[in-house]
Amino acid sequence: MGHHFHHMEAGSGLIPSQDQSCALLKFSVIRLGAGERLDGTMEGAREGLLVILSGKCRMEVAETDLGVIGERANVFSGLPHSVYLPRGTTYSICAETAMEAALPTAPSDLDTEPYVIAPEEVNTGRWGTLNYTRHFREILVAPNGLPAASLIVGETITPSGNWSTYPPHKHETDNGAEKMHEEIYYFRVSSPDSFGIIQHYSPVQGYDHMHRVVDDTMIAMPHGYHTYVGAPGAQSYYLWALAGPDRVQGASFDPKLGWVQKTVSMI
Repeated sequence: MGHHFHHMEAGSGLIPSQDQSCALLKFSVIRLGAGERLDGTMEGAREGLLVILSGKCRMEVAETDLGVIGERANVFSGLPHSVYLPRGTTYSICAETAMEAALPTAPSDLDTEPYVIAPEEVNTGRWGTLNYTRHFREILVAPNGLPAASLIVGETITPSGNWSTYPPHKHETDNGAEKMHEEIYYFRVSSPDSFGIIQHYSPVQGYDHMHRVVDDTMIAMPHGYHTYVGAPGAQSYYLWALAGPDRVQGASFDPKLGWVQKTVSMI
């Protein structure tokens, strides 16, 4: 049906999402305790962006020591360190503290060197206005000139009680301003007792689903409109990753709700 929402599994090491609804995107989280090590390889002609969610680690990629990566205590306390992992690359992660990372991957035909994206290289700003204001962090997007084949990755912080990804939009076809991209959202919530709601719907595909978002949940969206709202009292975070035929972004608003952006300033 094109709606796939679930909790990520508990445990340590590399924890892949069990969802298979996206043809291009795959997603995993990495959890390591202090002193633990994870070795891996980007297999199957896929590229990845390892985004440090919390903690610090020492990374070696393609036998090159990248030094200590990561500095924020959690996703709400600062901007991320990230590491681009080209296809075929081997990597080792040695946790200096307890740490968590996100690892979205997508198909790649690009041969390039691995690289670090430091917090100061992340483009930040605000989307929306009023009670649908949210704060974006663009990590790996086409305008920043960093090499990638198909991945687009960023983060969004939604203030207490606000709407995000509003008006609802989709990006499932190449049609004028709209560009075809699959997308995943990976959620964290600043309070263990709080939650949010995501609506994912498609008149064409014939589904309309609402999901209760709590910490460490994700949704895969190969198509369909989507929008999110956080409950009052806590901030919400989601990492967004997209993949499609190219890295030029474009979306279409739900025509029943797109007029909202014209009634007030979006700046």
